[in-house]
Amino acid sequence: MVFADLFFIYFFMPLCILLYFIARSIKARNIVLLAFSIVFYAWGEPVWVILLLAYSLLNFMTGLTIGMTKRKSTKKAALLMALIVDIGVLGVFKYSGFIVENINALLNISIPLPNIRLPIGISFYTFQTLSYSIDCYWGKVKVQKSFPKFLLYVSMFPQLVAGPIVRYSTIAQEIDSRRTTLKDISDGFTRIIMGIGKKVIIANSLNNVVTGCFGTAEKGFAGVSSVSVLGAWAGGAMVAVWYYFDFSGYSDLAIGMGRIFGFHFDENFRYPFVCRSITEFWQRWHISLGSWFRDYVYIPLGGNRCSRLKHLRNISVVWLLTGLWHGASWNFVFWGALNGFFLILEKLFLLKWIKKVPPAVGIIYSKIVVGFGFGIFYFDEGGALVKYFKALVGANGNSFSSGITRNLFLSNIFLILAAAVLSTPIIPWLRSKAEKEQGSWYLYRSAGIAMNIVILTVSSLLLLNSTNNPFLYFRF
Repeated sequence: MVFADLFFIYFFMPLCILLYFIARSIKARNIVLLAFSIVFYAWGEPVWVILLLAYSLLNFMTGLTIGMTKRKSTKKAALLMALIVDIGVLGVFKYSGFIVENINALLNISIPLPNIRLPIGISFYTFQTLSYSIDCYWGKVKVQKSFPKFLLYVSMFPQLVAGPIVRYSTIAQEIDSRRTTLKDISDGFTRIIMGIGKKVIIANSLNNVVTGCFGTAEKGFAGVSSVSVLGAWAGGAMVAVWYYFDFSGYSDLAIGMGRIFGFHFDENFRYPFVCRSITEFWQRWHISLGSWFRDYVYIPLGGNRCSRLKHLRNISVVWLLTGLWHGASWNFVFWGALNGFFLILEKLFLLKWIKKVPPAVGIIYSKIVVGFGFGIFYFDEGGALVKYFKALVGANGNSFSSGITRNLFLSNIFLILAAAVLSTPIIPWLRSKAEKEQGSWYLYRSAGIAMNIVILTVSSLLLLNSTNNPFLYFRF
């Protein structure tokens, strides 16, 4: 089941909310959420519920073992077992085909490729269960002694399949004690509608622009061979904006539903395109993933509290893993390496230079790197990726500009301008100004309600003609 679906929007979610508020006790409300979460995950792939339950049970038992014993060796053994199993299972599902494919290419042999379907959301709930076990070992969280409560944390449907990656420490108290105010409900529904609009109206439309430039994986990225140089660069930028609206739209939905149920998930995006550096970009984009790698990989390796050489090594390791986390393909490795490279350059000297130049220079520099990087991100097939690199410099025999490219972007100019405006904090700034104007509160609220109705109506009409709207991060 996906969020951008009329059945979910008009039946599943309302029914869950209705039964949730009919239930009066926290225990009953947790049961409602847990039941709906299991049904939500089992809707398309019921067999993988077993894997979700197994992950949850393993890490629940790990926490209990760590909490019950005083022997450090036993605690360490329990954590090590959880790490081996969690990472090992993720590795088998996600990377076994990639490893076999590269062994075949390297040794010129023909080991059959494993045909293993990746369970939806496994990358996200693996990191959630890992963070819980590690935090228990470090003594940062209290051990959860109720398996249903722990399973609720792992499986809660608003954030189960595509994040944000919610730490147990963030919602531990709210599992046992929470309340929902009228403001929470109002803000939650507004956030949900904004998320639906981002996905259905903007992201899906930007997808058409990107495929108009490059083609699709199903058709071998046919367009990349002939796209103009300007089209290749602009197409990479459109990939970045498309992914932003798709994934931040999902995060808005998750955070909004969490608010209605009394949970306060951390923000996952803070207008990343206003950045002046790659460092700042990654402080604003997919924040939950970046903070996870910072706390569980970068800092344990020594962070920046070590020699410069080791510090740079730590950045490289984090970004190699970040690239691989996104997928088992060389383009993700290259994408991670590219970001790590520029982050290292900024640590060494670029940040000092960026602070001295006009802000526009930093903004342009960061957008070029981000656009180029997400162009790499898009092509998960090696031949198409090479053609993309060639297209950027005209080495495919492609022209610098072309009428096809110009027509594609001019015909979508209002969409692109809207996306550009909405990816900045201009609207929140105008809203805050309006709220401060005396006597404008009712006008602002009325306009907000009207806008929500329009966005939901337009999104619903668009969904009537669509059969499947999975979010991009489902496949990671």
